[in-house]
Amino acid sequence: MFDQSIRPRRLRTSDTLRRMVRETRVSPDSLVYPAFIAEGEHIYREIPSLPGQYHYSPDELPRLVERLCAHGVSRVMLFGLPAHKDAEGTAAWAEDGIVQQGIRRLRDLMPGLYIITDVCMCEYTSHGHCGILCGHEVDNDRTLECLARIALSHARAGADMVAPSDMMDGRVAAIRRVLDGNGFCNIPIMAYSAKFASSFYGPFRDAAGSAPAFGDRKSYQMDWHNAREAMRECALDVREGADIIMVKPALAYLDLIHEARSRFDLPLAAYSVSGEYAMIKAAAAAGLIDEHGVMCESAAAVYRAGADILITYYACELAGAIRAGEIG
Repeated sequence: MFDQSIRPRRLRTSDTLRRMVRETRVSPDSLVYPAFIAEGEHIYREIPSLPGQYHYSPDELPRLVERLCAHGVSRVMLFGLPAHKDAEGTAAWAEDGIVQQGIRRLRDLMPGLYIITDVCMCEYTSHGHCGILCGHEVDNDRTLECLARIALSHARAGADMVAPSDMMDGRVAAIRRVLDGNGFCNIPIMAYSAKFASSFYGPFRDAAGSAPAFGDRKSYQMDWHNAREAMRECALDVREGADIIMVKPALAYLDLIHEARSRFDLPLAAYSVSGEYAMIKAAAAAGLIDEHGVMCESAAAVYRAGADILITYYACELAGAIRAGEIG
């Protein structure tokens, strides 16, 4: 016979009560929407591997702004699709590069938009790797100078925050040094601190045209077996001056989000990556799941694990769900 004075169900008897005692609370302010800016004109095309997501040329960015405003999302992370690629990814730091164009256009269209830029080279190099090659290997130290140039060019174009995703050793310190030395000491760095060599990135690589031409990225992105190494990577980024640390992907790494939250006091981001989004979309299209419900439940799991910020292709839909009290 159970003790009838203890009844947890008492706190589940109404929606009002359930929302009042909810342990995990989130806000639309914590959502970041990833957006793909493509070089050219009159480009507004759906990405086949990411249903509901689009490539936008700079002249079509009013469509993106309209979508963001309609859902009350005011934070984006920009990824660029350049027209020209070369071995050293020089278009990544060009003054008129595609991300730089996107920053300036979005700043004009939506002055209150908070713009974060992905800092990497894979979308700009002809070989698809995230740095400068020496033979078939990425030269870590030569790559640092390029990453710092990219971050500086984004700051000069008007970015509010830069987010290096390359996983080179020492890149946070290199970027911080160059930003500070050029008068951008107040530009924060969101470091992709624990970024794994994951199979969940497939749709993104299709969307961004960033698949490596040979080999893989396992020599610089992390082995997905390793938890202690992930915490070491986070600690190194904190020491080098990161303002926000990140775990990527999200759902398969909830244990590491939780561990990072318990160890570090900095704001913690998680990136719900393309494969996570595409799987939900595919299962919903097949009639196997309730897309909206799974979207909400998955996001709640990331926040419950300890994330403060969620980068997600579902940012607009989640903002609506949060305001409706369906999550958070």
